[in-house]
Order: sequence, then C-alpha cells, then structure tokens
Amino acid sequence: MTASSVPAADRPRSPARVSVVIPNYNYAATLELCLASLAAQTLPAFEVIVSDDASTDNSVEVAGRFDCRVLRAERNGGVSMARNAGAAAARGDILFFLDSDQALAPDALENAVDLLSADPRLGCVHGIIAAEPLVDDGPVEWYRTLHAHHWRLKGVGPTPTAYFAAAAMPRAVFEEVGPFEPALRDSEDVEYSERLAARHGILLTDRIVAAHDEEHRLGRMLREQFRRAQYLLPFAAAHRRRPGALRANSELGVAAALLTAVTAPVALFVPALAPIPVLGVAAFAAADPALLGFVRRKRGIGFVPLFVGLHLLVNVQIALGAATGWVRSRFDRDFGTPAGRAPRPTTAAGSSTATGSSPSAGPRGTGARGV
Repeated sequence: MTASSVPAADRPRSPARVSVVIPNYNYAATLELCLASLAAQTLPAFEVIVSDDASTDNSVEVAGRFDCRVLRAERNGGVSMARNAGAAAARGDILFFLDSDQALAPDALENAVDLLSADPRLGCVHGIIAAEPLVDDGPVEWYRTLHAHHWRLKGVGPTPTAYFAAAAMPRAVFEEVGPFEPALRDSEDVEYSERLAARHGILLTDRIVAAHDEEHRLGRMLREQFRRAQYLLPFAAAHRRRPGALRANSELGVAAALLTAVTAPVALFVPALAPIPVLGVAAFAAADPALLGFVRRKRGIGFVPLFVGLHLLVNVQIALGAATGWVRSRFDRDFGTPAGRAPRPTTAAGSSTATGSSPSAGPRGTGARGV
C-alpha cells in the first residue's frame, strides 16, 4: 500500500460530511429501496444526490419522495458521466458512490467514515454484497447473489481493485485521481482502479454491506456475462497477476466449463468420449469447493445442482466472451481502450477482472460486477 499523497490537512475530520452519489437509469423500483436505506443510516448523509441518466421511467418521481437532490441529464451518457455529474455537484468531504439497485445496511456510512479516518493511506473503501437478494425474483437471482457475496467476502482486505457500486473515498482523493472515464459504459471500475491504486490504498471490507437486485432472467444474465467478458483479455488481464487482485471466477473453472460444453455434445455420438465431459464437470466443481459448501449452507443441498448448472453456463459465456474480445482486439486496435485512446499511464498497472455495467449504463446493468 502506497502512502497517500493527499496532505493530512485535506483529509475529512469528524464529523464527516458524506455526499452519497447515486447514478440511475430506469431503476425506479429499486431506487425507492436504495433511498429508504439511506434514510435509516446510523450516520445520516450530509446530502444525497440522485444523478439521473435521462431515465424514461418514474425514477425522478420516486426520488422526489425523499430528501435528496436530483440531477437530470438531457441524454443517456452512461454510468461514468452520471457519477461524474454527481461528484461535481457534491459538497461533502467524503463521496459515497452507491448504485441505485442496492440498499445499504444501516451502519454502512458510519463504518465507511470510520475506516477512512483510521487509516490515512486509504483512498477508497468499498463493500460486499449481502448473501440475500434485495428483491427475491427466483433461482437465477439467488445464484447471482450467492456467488457475488462469496467471492467478495473471500477477497476482503487490501486490494488494488475498487468497485464503486458501494464505495467511499475522500473528496480530495477523487479530485486528485480525476473523474471516471466518460467514454466507458462497461469496465469503468477497471480503468479507475488503475489510476487509484497507483496513488492510494484500497480496502474491500465486510463492514460495508449492500443488498443487491441481481438480474433474474437467465438469457439476459448470460448475455451480460458474455458482453462483459469481452474486455477481460484486452483490458483487464494484467490485473489478474497482481497480488491481492479480486477474482470472481478462476481460470481453472472457466477452462473446465468450456471443456465440458465442447465435449458433451460429441460424447452423445461417441460414447467412448463420455468420461471427458464428466471429468470436466468434476474439475469445474473442484475449482472452488468452498463456494459449493457455502451454497449448501445457505440454500440447502437441493439447490447445489441448479447452482452448479447455472455457474457452468456462466463460465462458458465468460470463455466465449473472452475469446471474442481477444479476436476483436486483434482486428480493432481501439477495442478495449476508452474511446479509442490508449489507457492512462500509471506507475502501477491495476485493473479489475470482474467487469460490468451499472444501473446508469443504459440497458439493464448490475452493480455487482462478476466476470
């Protein structure tokens, strides 16, 4: 962890003024739950800013029922532009970025302030996903929620990776590092982590917990995973080799899932090859036995086969998406860089391997990144 270059005098003092910045695009249903959770905090926010990214639903009406300020964009610009607009309007000492499909535990803001105050080297603290979904929409959502909770909880501690679905940082740090890359609708956390980790410490903590409304439709969830995975090799692969980097899925699991998917249809016509997909499934399950044990404890043994099946499908999509992204990067030199520009140079090349979009990105996104 590098020493902070922000002078101690510029660090927030107690009582800290926390500005909560919520990017939103067409998330009226969960926005109400998000804002209600802020009203119940043990440390009241100094201000709450809903940065609405040209929503076409009744998000603005929902926000009007709460004590918050609403910024309305004239056109949909993506999560980075929405967060930047909210941060620019904020007046607090600490910026707390919160996605509109999440609801915070009551002590989240207080714990974030305590953690930042206790360690002046920290430039950002961000939290984990609760083990229970914000809205229970069925088994696909439970799969996504349990997986997101498990891999984040496993990664708690210092890390070069920052996720801004529920994250706090001193305003002085944000001004030093600069705004989010406005051209990025996906993988914006990746690019920002590169700049932030080069200058400041980052902490993933289980003292900040947010219940998240995951995608519950199978087809849409798989398409999201495929889209996000395209940035893994050209944009985020270097981070996987960094100490402390957060990983949602292992290379072994992805490879075993792909092996199973490729060989299973062939084995139907060539029975002698049947052991290969069986071995693939066994290797896939062995890639993260702690995950399956956690799922069994939370949802019972009957849910484990469904979880494994969904997890295998997701890992196949990740493999196919990563391969597609690699091919695209071979033919399009601009692919994987913000708006066709080279990534910003840093003294420590950090990025996130769990890429994703956010609730202001336009189409359905998810604050719980997980590729």
